[in-house]
Amino acid sequence: MPTAVSLFSGCGGSDIGLHASGFNIVLANDVLRYASDVYKANLPETDFRLGDVAEITAFPRADLLVGCYPCQGFSQGGVRDPSRRINYLYREFDRALRLIKPKAFIVENVSGMRHASFRHLLNNQITRFRMAGYRVSCDMLDAREFGVPQERHRVFIVGLRSDLGMRYEFPKGEHAQDLDTKKPFVTIRDAIGDLPEWPDGEFNTEKFHWYYLSRNRYRGWDECSNTIVAKARHVGLHPTSPKLKRIHTDKWEFETEGPARRLSFRECARLQGFPKDMKFPDTFAMNEKYKVVGNAVPPPLFNAVASALPDIW
Repeated sequence: MPTAVSLFSGCGGSDIGLHASGFNIVLANDVLRYASDVYKANLPETDFRLGDVAEITAFPRADLLVGCYPCQGFSQGGVRDPSRRINYLYREFDRALRLIKPKAFIVENVSGMRHASFRHLLNNQITRFRMAGYRVSCDMLDAREFGVPQERHRVFIVGLRSDLGMRYEFPKGEHAQDLDTKKPFVTIRDAIGDLPEWPDGEFNTEKFHWYYLSRNRYRGWDECSNTIVAKARHVGLHPTSPKLKRIHTDKWEFETEGPARRLSFRECARLQGFPKDMKFPDTFAMNEKYKVVGNAVPPPLFNAVASALPDIW
């Protein structure tokens, strides 16, 4: 099996996708303790190192290096501040790339990285990776086109070592709204229709405050979900909830007074494309479960990107 090193691994979304595409992950790393707990429960054979990647001074040899460095500084849903230190963690990935010298690498990040305010940071990453000796390709992919029942657009940067004389070609998804040529999008019903409608103890029960109702958080059973987020109180509504109607700019109300709830952390995991048997240890509070799920890469999307790598192993 080809080998991989994974940095900024979170709870393992990227690496579950890698494993499905035939890679043996020899090392993974993240700073979040609960992410480590979830990762180890589901990928126990990987050497997971909890802590700051800057403290890792030596890496094992590997064919592939992957990294999903944190995105808070780029995120469309957060405070978009190009000066934040977190925006520059790609330098640690670049350091690892030059030490390991793998045949290929994959980077994933939020679509906001292409925003005009951050374009210089994206260009700097690509320049660094090219100077490290790689032919680099960059594109934005829609997770729905790869079987993920969720509106989620992510930037991928993929590089092949220049001495291999090849360039990476991004995969084309099998799903689309144009049903004449492709499969339909996977829906919320497809992903979570078999789960109980009221899973006590698995969903956030905070009140729906004004900020929550400043946008349409509802999606129906036969739609794809909104982007799964990391903050429990901002997670979208379960389809059994009443629909929302727009009152005016930044104000929505429920159409009826029926019972309403947020999606559970387990439902969010399904909508991210995690396996049905995904384990979530009870070592931390529920909000941490939402956090690691919302921060994760959808495994089917990462699997598609990794599976499109040429046979260079």
